[in-house]
Amino acid sequence: MKILQVILALSILIVFHELGHYTFAKLFHIRVDKFFLFFDVGGKFLFSSKRSRWFTRLFPKALDKETEYGIGWLPLGGYCKIAGMIDESMDTEQMKQEPKPWEFRTHNPWQRLLVMSGGVLYNFIFAILVYITIMAIWGQSYIGNEGSKIYPNELAREMGFRTGDEILSLDDYKPDNFGMLQADIARRGANTAKVLRDGDTVTIYLDRNMVDRVLNSDTMFDLAIPFVIDSVAAGSPNTSLKNGDRVIAFNGEEVTYLQDSRKVLAALAGQEAEASVVRAADTLSVPVQVDSAGRIGVYMRSPSVVTRHYNVLEAIPAGVKLTGEMLKGYLEDLRLLANPSTGAYKSVGSFIAIGQVFPSSWDWYQFMYILALLSVMLGVMNLLPIPGLDGGHILFTIYELLSGRKPSDRFMIAAQWVGMFLLMALMILAFGNDIGRLIR
Repeated sequence: MKILQVILALSILIVFHELGHYTFAKLFHIRVDKFFLFFDVGGKFLFSSKRSRWFTRLFPKALDKETEYGIGWLPLGGYCKIAGMIDESMDTEQMKQEPKPWEFRTHNPWQRLLVMSGGVLYNFIFAILVYITIMAIWGQSYIGNEGSKIYPNELAREMGFRTGDEILSLDDYKPDNFGMLQADIARRGANTAKVLRDGDTVTIYLDRNMVDRVLNSDTMFDLAIPFVIDSVAAGSPNTSLKNGDRVIAFNGEEVTYLQDSRKVLAALAGQEAEASVVRAADTLSVPVQVDSAGRIGVYMRSPSVVTRHYNVLEAIPAGVKLTGEMLKGYLEDLRLLANPSTGAYKSVGSFIAIGQVFPSSWDWYQFMYILALLSVMLGVMNLLPIPGLDGGHILFTIYELLSGRKPSDRFMIAAQWVGMFLLMALMILAFGNDIGRLIR
């Protein structure tokens, strides 16, 4: 299911991105030779509107169309081959011929700039539309930070955080979303964290040399959940427990939070235990049966979740705002990545890492949310001024606009090769990181 979601998501994003280039090329009457999802390396393909015999027999007029549409066999991206443009196809033969009026290279730099920017523009528009849809259907839900206490992992404890702390601020910033605390620490470069601990305000000085560990740590802050019972599951033998009971110990061993109870109950699996329960103003001793999995058959009270609902009109600015927040956050991540001392390069991932983000069962909300986030990421990545990416072409076109001089074809071909080498190195780094994580 995860593999299918990755393939579907990337296919949608690739088609939408290339459609941006295609639309502006057609708008300026520039010929598009090929529009492919995935790469047809070596001339091999899964489908082609001009080379698949079964299709040309059914639709013979497709042979007369100027654009060949298809699906390649190598699922590492896609492309829109625009006539008279030096791109990843490295079609130098076409560039040796006399320029034609319908080629990319014969159009003015403003038109070429729009053609090259179309893919990124469509990625951002697509993300906005998806986020607007999410806001209109589901709204926005997250665990609020105010009043929420942390259950830190080993790294967070090493940094000075303790179980039950409530994080009030990171320098002058007051976090709103509990789930973003770890990202906030890494992205904002905070030097201090103020926490509420046992009724007192405590200042924790954060070591910036630990940013690389923060970026690569799994869940620094779990939500510390008090062991307060919401209801007893059907068929559970522990019907003596009531709604609102707070369990504070099993056989005298303290369990302040739900996380504390896991190890204790695992040791009591299959046995009867005495639960110390606070009910109203009384502390009672209640016998409970622990099953073989270390559970007592109760449902816990859910954490406080902030939910905001929007009508269709309200969803539009909310979707635009959320896209802006995601864009800002990803730019901050890239800033960390550009600084080797942060170790952010260790968190770079490939399709394997993307696959881990998707849920193991189908969920429309999760799929659409991740799809919009990936669209923002794809748009930003393509804006990087690396030859071979849209950002490289945009950079050279802006140079032409400012200087009045167009880079030579020879220079553009060399730059394309350099860009492809850099992208290949980045891909090797991403796959290497993923394989390393799988081995660990």
